[in-house]
Amino acid sequence: MGRKWENIKEKKAAKEGKTSRVYAKFGIEIYVAAKQGEPDPHLNQKLQFVIDRAKTYNVPKHVIDRAIEKAKGTGDETYAELRYEGFGPNGSMIIVDALTNNVNRTASDVRSAFGKNGGNMGVSGAVAYMFDNTAVFGFEGNNSDEIFELLMDADIEVRDVLEEAGQVIIYGEPEDFNKIRTVLNENGISEFTVAELEMMAQNEVTLEGDDLANFERLIDALDELDDVQQVHHNVELN
Repeated sequence: MGRKWENIKEKKAAKEGKTSRVYAKFGIEIYVAAKQGEPDPHLNQKLQFVIDRAKTYNVPKHVIDRAIEKAKGTGDETYAELRYEGFGPNGSMIIVDALTNNVNRTASDVRSAFGKNGGNMGVSGAVAYMFDNTAVFGFEGNNSDEIFELLMDADIEVRDVLEEAGQVIIYGEPEDFNKIRTVLNENGISEFTVAELEMMAQNEVTLEGDDLANFERLIDALDELDDVQQVHHNVELN
């Protein structure tokens, strides 16, 4: 699983040149989180969460600061948080999380991406029941037993703590995201390779050949939409 996250990040960075698209998406997400609450991450857990995620994708500090400063202004631009569900090739399931200031545009764009790349949009709840919302942290290390004990001492029950590809990966309850981050920070761990709330598939499927190629094309098409923040799926990727 640790390697999965590195693959996703490396592909995203390569595709988008580590520049405008990733930064723009996080800029909007940070702006919305700051606008909905206090524009101070110490007082706004949602904002802190988004900033943690942004840092794992190497979003520069000036992009983060600019989005927060914009939220402090008098602008009244409003965004809606949307979730779409659908199907890809051969039993693959996809969840798309979007943040948009134009619901009709986003719905049309997501539906088009599914339709043009061999997928099908589903109704709300069509696939989400096959996923578990999960807090996921990853960082370099080989001390999973020690980390597990630290979390237990803090009365945080996690789903799993394991080591993979030179990393410690923690799977916890979504409501414990900030508690887990705080315990790690207090024990000198502040640089994460993963800091996400991820919809984790209860069962993964393996695709090959044309099915895999079509699936990757569909995921790329969804990722490239400006309004799409995250795409979750149940396909095992190496």
